Amino acid sequence: MATFIVLLGPPGVGKGTQAEILSERTGLAHISSGDLFRENLKNQTELGKLAQTYMTTGELVPDDVTIAMIRDRLSRPDTKEGAILDGFPRTPAQAEALELMLSEFNGQVDAVPVMIVANDELVERLSNRWTCRAGGHIFNAKTHPPKETGKCDFDGSELYQRDDDKAETVKHRIQVYMDQSLPLLSHYRDRGKLIEIDGMQSIEDVNAALMDALKK
Repeated sequence: MATFIVLLGPPGVGKGTQAEILSERTGLAHISSGDLFRENLKNQTELGKLAQTYMTTGELVPDDVTIAMIRDRLSRPDTKEGAILDGFPRTPAQAEALELMLSEFNGQVDAVPVMIVANDELVERLSNRWTCRAGGHIFNAKTHPPKETGKCDFDGSELYQRDDDKAETVKHRIQVYMDQSLPLLSHYRDRGKLIEIDGMQSIEDVNAALMDALKK
């Protein structure tokens, strides 16, 4: 049976970074809902254009749009053994839809690590985040600055600040998460799948904690 891990936590907690490392260490595909939205927008799909109207204001994208994108991504060959889901589900309703969907792909949600970080730290992290225009590489002005200001270390392209990483939008995104996603923690806790991880540690220590929890 395919293995599916749902990685939870508020915006700025480091889900993307940890999902990439876990993907390398486990061999499971990393599926980021944010990357899926941007891929669909780049390819000018109707789903992508619709999703962008919500993303730029920090709102959650409607379930039917998100689920359609996830279903399409899970149908690709690299998810045969399972995947690490980053950014989806965000609500109990999406979690129920995911379980139904995974049963079609011969899998289920096996573990749900949630990374926990204080809100003021999240605002600090996100409002200092800069993204590479070409490859989407992420830098942080304080904790992970580029070697040359304004330029990506990997491809030299311009770094820019996404609309949803600006301070006021960041605060709104965190509030949206608190209001709409916290019931999801109860959903998975009730099913014995939730694993709490201290996200205030270093990247290496967070990953070690994740790997240890997943082995158990």
